[in-house]
Amino acid sequence: MGVSGSGKSTVGRLLAQRLAVPFLEADDVHPAANRAKMAGGHPLDDEDRRPWLSSIADWIRDELDAGRGGVVACSALKHEYRRLFLGAGAGVWFLYLELDQGMADRRVAGRADHFMPARLVASQYATLEPLRPDEPGLTVDAMTDPQTIVDQAVRAVRETG
Repeated sequence: MGVSGSGKSTVGRLLAQRLAVPFLEADDVHPAANRAKMAGGHPLDDEDRRPWLSSIADWIRDELDAGRGGVVACSALKHEYRRLFLGAGAGVWFLYLELDQGMADRRVAGRADHFMPARLVASQYATLEPLRPDEPGLTVDAMTDPQTIVDQAVRAVRETG
């Protein structure tokens, strides 16, 4: 979890490979209307996010029910969004890639072929509720090497059972 540009996709793919589980890029399941809204420079609101978050929770539930588990690269900016994912089944765990806004702005501005413009990064920080102590997971510095982050996450998951 984290804002755009924090490395969710990169770290998520590496983590899924390490754990040999399916990977879901949450950006790929955004409804077309959400993509168009963001591409037009307008931030999403909770109403926009609701069907998107529900489809992600359904994917999590399906993977857990099938006994596979999985990794999702998703912003999951608010506690209420993460609570929806926690309701999908036992074993949901979050990896929060913490990144300062200036670096997120630079990373997103440097992207090619992505629907989210850099000017929306500020809206994500306005919405962001960092991982709380009562939420299962780990907060890491997103500037850390992705492979090191994966190592930290695997260790933390194994320690929590």
